[in-house]
Amino acid sequence: MKNLNEYEQVVFNYEWSQWARPAQMPPQGDWNGWLIIAGRGWGKTRVGAEFVRAKVEAGRVSRIGLVSETAADGRNVMVEGESGILAVSPPLSRPEYEPSKRRLTWPNGTIATLYDAREPDQLRGPQHELVWFDELAKFRYADAVFDQAMFGLRIGEHPRWIATTTPRPIGLIRRLMAQSGVEVTRGKSKENLRYIAPTFKQNVIDRYKGTRLGRQELDAEILDDIPGALWSRRALDESRVASAPPLTRIVVGVDPAASSGENASETGIVVGGIDARGAAYVLEDWSLRGSPDQWARKAVAAYRKHEADCLVAEVNQGGEMVERVIRSVADVPVKLVRATRGKYVRAEPISALYEQGRVHHVGMLPELEDQMIAFTPSDSVTARSAEGATRQSPDRVDALVWMLTELFPDITGAVETTRGERRIYDPGGWMT
Repeated sequence: MKNLNEYEQVVFNYEWSQWARPAQMPPQGDWNGWLIIAGRGWGKTRVGAEFVRAKVEAGRVSRIGLVSETAADGRNVMVEGESGILAVSPPLSRPEYEPSKRRLTWPNGTIATLYDAREPDQLRGPQHELVWFDELAKFRYADAVFDQAMFGLRIGEHPRWIATTTPRPIGLIRRLMAQSGVEVTRGKSKENLRYIAPTFKQNVIDRYKGTRLGRQELDAEILDDIPGALWSRRALDESRVASAPPLTRIVVGVDPAASSGENASETGIVVGGIDARGAAYVLEDWSLRGSPDQWARKAVAAYRKHEADCLVAEVNQGGEMVERVIRSVADVPVKLVRATRGKYVRAEPISALYEQGRVHHVGMLPELEDQMIAFTPSDSVTARSAEGATRQSPDRVDALVWMLTELFPDITGAVETTRGERRIYDPGGWMT
C-alpha cells in the first residue's frame, strides 16, 4: 500500500486478514474440525499455516501436531514452503526450526512437532491442542493416522484439528464431511488466479477444464465411480489391510514409458506378493516420470527393498532394450512379457481376483487407485477423452496387471513370454 513507512509496510504484509478471501478465514462458531477441500493453487497451505500462526500468537495453544504425507512434505511444504509456517511468520515471532528433532519452537514457548503419515504410531502417545493435516486424502494410512491423532487431541480449553487437502472419495473424507462439529470449506483453483502464474491458467486450468481430472484436482469435486470401470472405490477400500503377512513370492511389475520428458507417460512400477494361502498383496507404487536410467534405478531399488524374486517388464514399446537398461543398473532377474490383447482385456481377470477377495492393498495407494477406478474399456482403444484433452496412459494399472499376472499364472494371462513359449490362459482361449 502507498503512504506506509517501512515498518508499517512490513506489518501490513503479514496481516493475513487483509489478503485472505472470505472462504480462507476460519469459520465462526463452536466447531471441532475444519476440513478444507480445494483445488490446486487455491491457497490451502497458506490457510493452514496462517491458522497455526494465529493460534500461536494469540496464546491459544502450546502443543501442535503437523502431519504430512511424508517427512519431506512436512519440511518442504508445511514448514519451509513458500506458503509454509516460516514464510508467513513475522520476523519477531518466527519459530526456530530444528529439523533433526522434527520441531518448531516459537518465542512464546509453543512447540509444534512434525509427523510422517506413513508411520501412524508416531502419533501414539503425544498430546496436542491443535493438529494440522496437510493432504489428508493422500495419506496411505489415513484412518489410522487420523484416529491416533484424535486420541492425542486432548489438552487445552478447546482442542481442534484442521485438514487441508485436494479431494479423493475415500471413506474418511466422506465421514468427516457428514460429521457433527466439522466445518467444511470447498474451493476451486480459479478462485485464486490473482496469485497464480498466468502460465498455470493456460497450461493447467484451461487444458484440464471439464475433464474428470480437472474436476477433481482443480474444481475439488469428490467424484463417484465411473460406469464400466473395472474397479470401484468401495471395493478397493474393502480390500485394504494395514500390513501383509509373510509372502512366499514377491514381484515388481514394470510398464516402461515409450519416451521421456515433461509430456511423456509415466513408467508404472508396482510391487506385490502372494502368501502361502494364495492371497496377493499390493505393497507399493513406485511409478515415476523419468528417463530410462531413472526408472530402471527406481525399479531395482523397489526390487532390493522388498527382496523380490524378479522384475516383470513389458517390452511392447522398447523391445529387449528394456532388459539392457535394467541390467545396466544391476544384474537382477528380469522376465520380459509382450501384450497380445488390449489393456482392458488383460485387466479383466485381475479385476475378478479383486471381486473374489484374493487381492489386498496394503494401506492407500492414491495415484494407482485413482487410475484403477477410472479404467474403462475406452482405455484400450483410445488415448483421448470425450472432452478432447489427451488422457494419461494407465501405466500404473498396466504395471499392476503384469505383476499380478505373474503371481497368478494359472488363471490370468493375455501375455506371451519373449523367451520361449509356455501355455497361458487367455480370456480369448488357450495359446502357446
